[in-house]
Amino acid sequence: MEKQQGNGLIYGLNDKPPFKEAFFAALQHLLAIFVAIITPPLIIAGALKLDAETTGYLVSMALFASGISTFIQCRRFGGLGTGLLCIQGTSFSFIGPIISAGMLGGLPLIFGSCMAASSVEMLISRVLKYTKKIITPLISGIVVTLIGMSLIKVGITACGGGATAQADGSFGSFRHVGLAAAVLLLIIAFNRSSNRYLRMSSIVIGLVIGYIAAWFMGIIDFSSIQSYGGFNLPMPFRYGLDFDLSTIIALGLIFMITAIEAYGDITANSLISGEPVEGDTFVKRASGGILADGFNSMLAGALNSFPNSVFAQNNGMIQLTGVASRYVGYYIAAFLVLLGLFPAVGLVFSLMPEPVLGGATLLMFGTVAAAGIRIIAAQEINRKATLVMAVSFSLGLSVELVPEILCQLPETLRNIFASGITTGGITAILANLLDSYQGVILFYFRHGLHGFHGFALFFVLSDNITLLLHFHEIRVIRIKSVNSV
Repeated sequence: MEKQQGNGLIYGLNDKPPFKEAFFAALQHLLAIFVAIITPPLIIAGALKLDAETTGYLVSMALFASGISTFIQCRRFGGLGTGLLCIQGTSFSFIGPIISAGMLGGLPLIFGSCMAASSVEMLISRVLKYTKKIITPLISGIVVTLIGMSLIKVGITACGGGATAQADGSFGSFRHVGLAAAVLLLIIAFNRSSNRYLRMSSIVIGLVIGYIAAWFMGIIDFSSIQSYGGFNLPMPFRYGLDFDLSTIIALGLIFMITAIEAYGDITANSLISGEPVEGDTFVKRASGGILADGFNSMLAGALNSFPNSVFAQNNGMIQLTGVASRYVGYYIAAFLVLLGLFPAVGLVFSLMPEPVLGGATLLMFGTVAAAGIRIIAAQEINRKATLVMAVSFSLGLSVELVPEILCQLPETLRNIFASGITTGGITAILANLLDSYQGVILFYFRHGLHGFHGFALFFVLSDNITLLLHFHEIRVIRIKSVNSV
């Protein structure tokens, strides 16, 4: 097929490349996303001190669920999916709240709460145009930055040897730190290469070399792989389900932000693929993509995996290869499903030493924080933005650095605000709304036959929204102007 002169694509969205070209393009996408898919379950399993068999199964199900999710996004079923070459995989954004949930109630609570909270993103897909006014790019940037900053602690702990090393007293030894540093330096070196293939594969190469080095150092024991062959048959709800309101709220906030991020990724994907980025067609595509984002996360929970989100890195791959055909996504989905069916694949990666993983994730999490800063920097940093950032980062990081500040709160509230991401995100949303506050315009007491009846305060938040606080209730009243009250 001739090159698409208008947008620089070799194969457009609905073109069907020959098998050889489609296979090669899919393989490149797979290399770009593979590590990103398996890393979250490895980090979570390490933090929760899960055994090798459970860790391997979680990695396998992450690959399997990502394959199913990718197929749904690319194929599009009715209003579910984008119909673009849109790859999905396990999201780094949820790691912090998921680890907290795991500490509280184990895997059943993680999967149950993730499934319940995913409904937030599905709901947002139905009211997308309204939520964009509340969750602004500034809010998204703050939350993404907090995600990266909060996870750096997890990365540096892994660099020191993780929980195992803390238990046996070897945490921070030269053996662990040196291995992590070597992986980190290798990734940076390959990432700075002028060869685009080395640059795209920098994380994979760094992990593989670190893995081999750890093997020679006697850190890895492959003997368990021999007794764990065959196929991994997906078993829905294998670990059961449990629910906790505070955990659902914490995860729900991340799903809100994920919806906005997915909208941006779908916009970029449409643009690169030569598709419209405005109008009814685009709105339906974006809404369907965000709906699928939430649905696929719910499906992932049922399949014993963690929330899925649209990957941004495949947009760059489309640009590099000139292949935007959604049919390539079918090959990618098939690869992921097949890899997920073989337990040995998951188990091999479950044996990856924490310093090796830490060297890579430390850079990844720093990159997440940098991405958030980049989003913030693209906005107008006026007095309002400065105030919102100041209070959000202050409160978000304070609970991460000094968690004891919450020790006097009821357990439910403590669980909600224990995550710096949740605290900072909620603060950012409220601060952004309350910044337009114009003052208290009415305060009154009411007396009835039975004495004191109640009191109320009216806060004017904007020209058309007033918050009424009234003795045991909170109501929102819409008005045309301040003079209407």
